[in-house]
Amino acid sequence: MATVTELKAVLKDTLEKRGVLGHLRARIRAEVFNALDDESEPPPPLSHENLLINELIREYLEFNKYKYTASVLMADLFYTGF
Repeated sequence: MATVTELKAVLKDTLEKRGVLGHLRARIRAEVFNALDDESEPPPPLSHENLLINELIREYLEFNKYKYTASVLMADLFYTGF
């Protein structure tokens, strides 16, 4: 019978292979930064050029398999109203 330590290791490996663990870490990191952000000052509206640049950056990150960085970017863009 498997021990609790072995089950934790298998679960961690499975979540890492599926990309879930990294996504959760990135989401938590983004939420920590959002909690520390000054909410009294709303973010400035994004111009069409900035929207295009943000999309290009997202595509670059996903193309190069920077899934965790892309998920942090998307969480931040979602927070700012992208």
